[in-house]
Amino acid sequence: MKTLSIIGAGKVGKVFGRCFHQRSVFDITQVLNRHMTSSLAACQFIDVPAHVAVTGFTHLTPSDIWMLAVGDDQIAAVCDSLHQQNLLHAESIIFHCSGSKPSTVLSTAMLRGAAVASIHPVASFADPKHVAENFEGTICSIEGDPRALAALVPALSTIGARVAQISAESKLLYHAGSVFASNYLVTLLDTALRSYQAAGIPDELALAMAAPLARQSMENVFAMGASSALTGPIARGDMKTVIQQQTVVAQWDTNAGALYQAFVPPTQVLAAIKHHSEK
Repeated sequence: MKTLSIIGAGKVGKVFGRCFHQRSVFDITQVLNRHMTSSLAACQFIDVPAHVAVTGFTHLTPSDIWMLAVGDDQIAAVCDSLHQQNLLHAESIIFHCSGSKPSTVLSTAMLRGAAVASIHPVASFADPKHVAENFEGTICSIEGDPRALAALVPALSTIGARVAQISAESKLLYHAGSVFASNYLVTLLDTALRSYQAAGIPDELALAMAAPLARQSMENVFAMGASSALTGPIARGDMKTVIQQQTVVAQWDTNAGALYQAFVPPTQVLAAIKHHSEK
């Protein structure tokens, strides 16, 4: 069994660690976070002994595979540290978990001949325990060197992931899709709730109004496709209402007004597709 060392065992890192450990995919030998208390907590979550927690880079020992589940702005620096400690060599495999950064950001590892990759789980990690317990079927995108993929793709399959191979060049655009589907969706729903509240609707009732609309709309998109799921004034061709609403929204909140206006052109495109398909 290959050894795996985890640097940055936060929400993503410790979920992967727990899944790999439970399925006996890798032997997790080292966990390094910024603080020892965090490393120990990660070891407890993963269910590995406390001695697996490491106090610093100088205490790290060689490993077959390195997982860097650190912030995007720390990936290159951590890789450099491993390089400086002579922990990377031609047989090493190293991957990071960023959704937007390509594997080539691990350039110093490549100088040592190490195989590099990036793995990004398409999931919300607000509740790591829930994600770990329900990881089966989670889609993970992966790109990188063939040698790295030869080891990591089967590992992901063993823990129940659905693997989607992408290119390093498409990483940013791919991740933007996740941002739209998750992060910006939250922002959009927050704007909808605040709009209700600004119109005098109590908070609890605003939630009750928005929830079924949002859920049904998403279900319709996934069942029927986006254009068929589209309803509302633009779908009906009622641009007079759209213009009036945009003005009122902009007067209430400048950012919300800009957001409303930004959605008009792409929604008009969807409406045109919808009308064409219905002819």
